[in-house]
Parts: sequence; structure tokens; C-alpha cells
Amino acid sequence: MSSTNELQECKYPVAVLLLSGKRKSGKDYVAERLYQRFGSNESIIVKLSAPIKNHWANTHGLDLAKLLDSTDYKEHYRQDMILWGESMREKDYGYFCRAALDMFNAQDKPIWIVSDTRRKTDLKWFRENFNNKVKTVRVYADENVRKQRGWTFTPGVDDVASECDLDVETDWDWRLVNNGTSEDLEKNIQSIIEWALSQR
Repeated sequence: MSSTNELQECKYPVAVLLLSGKRKSGKDYVAERLYQRFGSNESIIVKLSAPIKNHWANTHGLDLAKLLDSTDYKEHYRQDMILWGESMREKDYGYFCRAALDMFNAQDKPIWIVSDTRRKTDLKWFRENFNNKVKTVRVYADENVRKQRGWTFTPGVDDVASECDLDVETDWDWRLVNNGTSEDLEKNIQSIIEWALSQR
């Protein structure tokens, strides 16, 4: 998947779901719920941060699985990973989008769940390449809920583009409130599922 032409020639995807939200809002939880409902034959979770974390693990001898999960392990390295990622994006804003799709073999699955969309350029790249197959999902959680989940404000992390670039974005296809009450969340998840399956 090294060029735009190759991307456009792929059989898949039929649906691309771009999830975004603040730290500890529950993006990974929503992505997992969608994945469970679609199943592994129909969908794949793609993490745009995975190529960054893979590079960091290989370069610094770290545990990639722990960098990719939702524990606090990655917080020790997050700021440095952000700076390195930004330097790569300045050269090519689609670099990590392409790298993540390759890393997860996304082209083999019809429904892509991108669990960590963070920048306007991420939205731009996917829309440029996949047009009306793309839908956006913003996951919200109240600040006190995020704190209960372990979030604390960190300078250099919570006040930079990786966390704030999409704060001004208003054109979301779905807005999901994830404060721990599952009924409304599940209704919205069902709406997303129905749309994605209708594209098959």
C-alpha cells in the first residue's frame, strides 16, 4: 500500500470509521465494542500510533504490547513519541496512516476501525483516499470521569496537537458520550454498525 494508486485499487475497505477523543474518553473501549459486534472476519482495528510505538519499542528495547494497550506504561514515553511523530508528519502527513494500514494488513478486511484519529491531517488523508467510505466518530467523556479512569493533565501531552488538533472540529458523523451509562452508547454504536454493514 505504498501509493495512492495502489490504495484506490484495493478491494477493501467498504467502510472506514475514524474514532477520536481525548485521553481516557474511551476510544479503545468503543473500538473494541464495534470490533466485537462486526467480528474478526468483517473488521480490523487500526491504530495510527502503532508504527510510532513499534519504532520506539525496537529503538529503545521496550515492550510493544504494553505500549499499545491502555495501561500507563506508554505514558512514560508518550511525550518523546509525540515529538518524533510530529517530525515525521511534517515531511509526509500520510506517513503513519499508510504505515498503520500496512502494519495491520487492513486491506484484507472490509471494515476499518481507526481507533486513534488525532489530527486534521489524519481526517484529510483518509477522506482524500476513501471519500464517502469514511465516517467520523467523536468519543466524549466528562473530565471527572476521565480522571476516575486515571487521566491527569500533563503539559507537553494534553496541550499539543496530538490531543488538541481536533477540538475545534465540529463535522462529526456520530458523537458518543461514554460516561459509563451504556444504554445511549449502545444505541449510537448500533447506528454505526447498521451504516457500516449497509456498505457491504
